[in-house]
Amino acid sequence: MSKNVAVIGYGVVGSGTVELFMKNRDAINKKIGRECDIKYILDLRDFPESPFADRIIHDFDTILNDDEIEVVAEVVGGTTFAYEYTKKLLAKGKSVVTSNKALVAAYGAELLQLAQDNGCSYLFEASVGGGIPIIRPLYKCLAGNEIQQISGILNGTTNFILSKMIKDQMSFEDALKLAQQLGYAEADPTADVEGEDACRKICILGSLVYGKHIYPEMVHKSGITRITLDDVEYAANAGYVIKLIASVKRLEDNSLSAIVCPRLVPKSNMLASVDDVYNAVSVTGDGVGDVLFYGQGAGKLPTASAVVGDIIDCLRHQGRSLGIHWEESKKDEKFVVRYKDTNCSMYVRLKGENVQELKPSISEMFGKLMYIERTNRPDDELAFITPNMVESDIDANLETLSKSAEIASKIRMF
Repeated sequence: MSKNVAVIGYGVVGSGTVELFMKNRDAINKKIGRECDIKYILDLRDFPESPFADRIIHDFDTILNDDEIEVVAEVVGGTTFAYEYTKKLLAKGKSVVTSNKALVAAYGAELLQLAQDNGCSYLFEASVGGGIPIIRPLYKCLAGNEIQQISGILNGTTNFILSKMIKDQMSFEDALKLAQQLGYAEADPTADVEGEDACRKICILGSLVYGKHIYPEMVHKSGITRITLDDVEYAANAGYVIKLIASVKRLEDNSLSAIVCPRLVPKSNMLASVDDVYNAVSVTGDGVGDVLFYGQGAGKLPTASAVVGDIIDCLRHQGRSLGIHWEESKKDEKFVVRYKDTNCSMYVRLKGENVQELKPSISEMFGKLMYIERTNRPDDELAFITPNMVESDIDANLETLSKSAEIASKIRMF
């Protein structure tokens, strides 16, 4: 039996990858058409209790210099060691598969080119949707489409928190605490609740679909920390739920719009019913119309499922590149438009003593708009939805209004 697979990192995803591969090894080998096995597991720690303790090593060069190793699963995370390891492995013609969204979002174009130059593959199905297949469908099954837009709930932690706020009327703080207790949120939840994690994922999808590297620095992101139960109630009364949505689309002049932010999603939309830690990606193609990919976006075995799938693909096509590719770009390029210059409709909540008296001024500013109510609305509060207009114009109007009332909340509509 050829021992031609190595795993770097034996944490949650790494141990899940080894567990799933070994559990299903016979079936996997039938799919590959030859006998394959995991030879090395690289980690700084020892795991004497593990059934695979004899495969644990501590020296990366052992993997790099072993000609038998064809495919390496990099599940160590981050952009330091992982970046250096991946470059060296690809330069040696060894395929690399990963769940490392930070690395793909920062260096995807470079690493894909390196794989192509050396006749191997760099695959990252697990980096965006965990166990949800989305990368392969985009570059294979939907390749005949012009993709018009991708929108998704790409972070399970924030979706869990918002679900608790919507269904159980929990405050943001209490819902976050529960998410941490259940292991859905880190001790420092910033990357999740401020939209950084979802931003990396939409950058990967946008780069893949539109063929040019979209850096996270190019994409505006705002998180869910300022969402209140008042906003949740107003949204519900108007027929919406609040979700953190990451989206990218091509505009008429071939520039791109990309943004990560909370949005009021109509209850009739498929994304509105995606709850708890589940993720979903909605893709609109000119041929296929709207399709939805739904499932567990994180977790040990769901993520390992995608990693093992990529390992199988590489072993099946050993010795050649699977051809995923997008062009490099510079962070100061302007092909992603400034979000303030795009059109949107906005939910706005005002607070102020004489807020009701502002209605004529608001109508004059925005024209036709919709006021919305909630049970026991305080007299000093007013909520409305603006018409669709350039976001900078909405902000200019709100700046004027802020002289007479507090802008307590503003959330884009979906």
